[in-house]
Order: sequence, then structure tokens, then C-alpha cells
Amino acid sequence: MKSIYNVLIIDDHPLIAEAYKTALKHVTQKDESIYFEIDTALTIDEALDKFNKMAGKNKELIAFLDIKLPVSKDAKILSGEDLGLKLKEILPNAKIIVSTTYNDNYRIYNILKTLNPDGFLIKNDITPKELVDSIIQVIYDPPAYSKTVIKLLRKQMYNDFILDKIDRQILYQLSQGAKTKDLPTLLPLSITGIERRKRLLKDVFDVTGQDDLTLIKAAKAKGFI
Repeated sequence: MKSIYNVLIIDDHPLIAEAYKTALKHVTQKDESIYFEIDTALTIDEALDKFNKMAGKNKELIAFLDIKLPVSKDAKILSGEDLGLKLKEILPNAKIIVSTTYNDNYRIYNILKTLNPDGFLIKNDITPKELVDSIIQVIYDPPAYSKTVIKLLRKQMYNDFILDKIDRQILYQLSQGAKTKDLPTLLPLSITGIERRKRLLKDVFDVTGQDDLTLIKAAKAKGFI
């Protein structure tokens, strides 16, 4: 009897999506007990719509999740990382394979701690064969990590401060030109709470005592905006 998996490829690059489809085809050739029903989403809003349509249906879902996605229309979901957290909310049993070009150690670690994906692949790391093997591992024995992620874990480069959704919203709103004094109207924090978070963010990005523009540049360089 075949195991049927719904697959949702969330990536706005058609060539990447085709590479995943080819890999999934090779998986079914290697393991004839697996069958995939494949769908794609180019945007966060499109992916959310598909998540909600699947809610309550007793189907296995594997989501390939690009981290660098355009912000949702309502600006509440800023990246694939936020989208992954929303997916866990809507479909808690879904398996998530993060795929990204980001290779900054802090960014990788933040994704591992906040999202804890079943697979974490750095696009520049993986060959077609490794992609096929990673999909099989996610199905039968997760997690599956590519070499950059494994190297980070071996070095145990851990940091107690992890950026949460509010931190990312502060960075995003500042990058869009919002003033600190206006942020309490946009976020569920007092001006004191926002100032405290900004100080911590500047410590994390090693720009203590510098202005917001320097903070935004540092956050962009590490892929948080």
C-alpha cells in the first residue's frame, strides 16, 4: 500500500521548484511505497490560503519552505520563518524542510531554535542526490541537515538571545521608515519595551550605541530583513 504525501513547494523561483519536483520523482523511483501529490505557492499569502484549505483534512504534508519570501499583504508575516510558525499552528503534524541561501551562523541558529524544521538545507550545499536522500530521511528519520547546518551544530555556536516575531517586526517597521515613537501604535509593546528590545538588538548585531540605520544595515546583512 502506498503512503500518500501532499507536498507544497513554497518558493518564488520556478527553477528551484522544478528541482524539487525532479527530486521527488526520483524519491518515488527509489521507494515505490511513496506517492506525492505536489502543489506550489509563490507567495506567503498563497501558501496561507493552501494551509487553511488543508486544515482538518487527515493528510500528510511536507512543505518545502524558502526563508526569503516577500512580506505578506498585511505585513504580519515577514518571512518564510514566520510562515513556518504559522504552518505549525494550522497543521501541527506537517513536516517542514527549510531551504535557503542564507549561510550566516546566527541566522541559521535562529531558524533552528524558533522553527525546529524536519529538514534544513542550504541551497549552495546540496547536490541532486543529497536532496533526494534528505527527502527520504525527513520522511523516515528526521531531521535532515545539509553540511553547513551540521558544521554549525558541531561547533555548538549557541546564543541565548533569539529573535522572535516582535523583534523581527521592530526591524521591519524601522526599515520601512517608522519612527520609534510610532511603534507602540503598530506593535503590542510600550515605548519602554520597544526601547529595551532595540538595545538588545543592537547588542546582538554588535552595533551598541549606534543609530537605527546602522542596526537596520546590520540586520539586513544577516538576512533578518
